[in-house]
Amino acid sequence: MLSTALVDSIHQVPAADWDVLAAPVSLYLSHRWLAGEEQDPTATPAYALVRDGRGALLAAAPLYLVHDEPNDNYRPERVLWAPVRPRVIAGARRGYHNGPLLSADLTPDLRDACLAALTDAARSFAAAHGTTHWWPYLTHDAAARLSPHHDRPPLHLADDATIPLPGGGFDDYLASLPGKRRVSIRRERRTLAESPFAVRELSLDDCCAEAGALLAGHQQGHGRDRDGVDAMTALLKRQAQAMGDTARVVAAYDGDRMAGFCLSYHYGATTWVRAVAVDSSRPAPSLYFNLAYYLPIESAYAHGTSALHVGMNTIEAKRLRGAVVSGLYAVTDASYGSGKGR
Repeated sequence: MLSTALVDSIHQVPAADWDVLAAPVSLYLSHRWLAGEEQDPTATPAYALVRDGRGALLAAAPLYLVHDEPNDNYRPERVLWAPVRPRVIAGARRGYHNGPLLSADLTPDLRDACLAALTDAARSFAAAHGTTHWWPYLTHDAAARLSPHHDRPPLHLADDATIPLPGGGFDDYLASLPGKRRVSIRRERRTLAESPFAVRELSLDDCCAEAGALLAGHQQGHGRDRDGVDAMTALLKRQAQAMGDTARVVAAYDGDRMAGFCLSYHYGATTWVRAVAVDSSRPAPSLYFNLAYYLPIESAYAHGTSALHVGMNTIEAKRLRGAVVSGLYAVTDASYGSGKGR
């Protein structure tokens, strides 16, 4: 017999219970990440919990009633079908990698029952606030599992890239690539080694201001003018506070000045690249590729993870470096009160 409950803080769920479900899915559904997201005043969170008769947690999903969405990629009017305007997000609200959290031991029938329970919980939470819900940036498998419980087919939103890391070190990664790519990557790594840049590993808390300035320049270079230095620095400070020493930065310095950085996390079997930026006013050949790919790959091997999640955008550059590309999808209902679970 399944039971479903809503709680209003992730702190009401033991981290170990939550993370055993989240670790195979996404950093952006981890207990610590979600605890940090609770500090964001632009949404009110709740958490749907599905338990068995003994109280064991079988499935879960965060739910967010969004008051103000600063990220255009999470604004339904920008990415969904014209008539659909849900204000409740189910699952991860950040990170572009989403899925319902399910115990690995579920039978197919029990898994489907848990998905139905999560969908009903999301619908009820949304209906209580006079709106509907959607699941943004679902993996292909997650979208396929949730789609039968909604009355709209999955909508492709973007492509997502992950680099498999075979073996036990960087040479094994290189050996998995075609010969021409191996030559190119060795050249790009040699360019950094022969440059004046000093590579340092830091905690995010130690470099929020420097990284925030570079990240703001990167965002504004991509047309996001409202992501200024103060906003980006504040965002990184909140992340550093929430994630503590798990928020690791590898940075390139030209003397005392940060010329570029990569922020990443090791979670589950994957290393997750969260942010990369370089100083565009001082071109440095191959610096970006080293920060975005090669240095995080070295770190991933050192920490024993077997994949590097490099996310959306510049998909071909990622594919050239061995990435496996898969789609990300949205699932939602057509209108208020609709859906196969009702």
